[in-house]
Amino acid sequence: MPAPVENLIILGSGPAGLTAGIYTARANIRPLIIDGATPGGQLMSTSYVENWPGHQRILGPDLMMEMRKQTETLGARFLSETITALDVSKKPFTLTTDRGTSLSAHALIIATGATHKRLGCPGENEYWGKGVTVCAVCDGAFYPNKRVIVVGGGDSAMEDASFLRKFTDKITVVHLLDKLTASYAMQQRIINDNAVKIIYNSTVSTIAGDGNHVTSATLVDQKIKQTQTIETDGIFIAIGLRPNTDFLKNQLEVDKLGYIIVHDDVKTSVDGIFAAGDVHDYKYRQAITSAGNGCIAAFMVQEYLQKV
Repeated sequence: MPAPVENLIILGSGPAGLTAGIYTARANIRPLIIDGATPGGQLMSTSYVENWPGHQRILGPDLMMEMRKQTETLGARFLSETITALDVSKKPFTLTTDRGTSLSAHALIIATGATHKRLGCPGENEYWGKGVTVCAVCDGAFYPNKRVIVVGGGDSAMEDASFLRKFTDKITVVHLLDKLTASYAMQQRIINDNAVKIIYNSTVSTIAGDGNHVTSATLVDQKIKQTQTIETDGIFIAIGLRPNTDFLKNQLEVDKLGYIIVHDDVKTSVDGIFAAGDVHDYKYRQAITSAGNGCIAAFMVQEYLQKV
């Protein structure tokens, strides 16, 4: 006997997915939330969050557990699997998970987020959350007058370096190429700042620490293959994001980087499917903006289901 058709399936259980779950559960839609490969999203690997309304300071995992408990209490259901295939050629939409579970739904909210690209060097995993981070806005305030490294040369890296200047004047930017790739205006903001040192043609080959926190990074000059080790208190990685949309397989319209293309905030190219959070190319990548996206998607789902 086939499983019943769900009113709504939400893909992803980060701030966007859980907020959508809270609002649609309160609307008696009884959403089914698919946890995905990283239940809780990017905040599960974040240390303290100090910019979430209502909490002066809370660990990222604790915040996500609070949101999850609230969502469950309101009646949302969870499935600890990952969607691997989606068919939007007919309604209701059908989905398949990594465990072979077949699901169908009248509406979908895709909130699978994006994954920060990593360096892949020794020490990165060991010191993740212990000085290695991907969010200057989240963690910059923990480094007053500290030595920090920003890895990257695009707009995100320049924004991170600019933000970190509020707290320290000991900033080193490490970039793979011989010139920055950020927009001209962003480059000028950093190049003309004497507090920011830029090391070109280099990559971080090793991250070291004292067991509790980062203490240094070893750099390799890609032209002359010379290495140098510099002391640092924090490393901010800003080498880009990869949207978690591989499972779509041409089912929805995406841009050249794989981000879902949306209009009217969260509507996708397929009627009845909405995208919320970092899975589409939204400028302000913060947990609170993802949550707002999830709220908008929830309201649009309610309007859509009234017509089904």
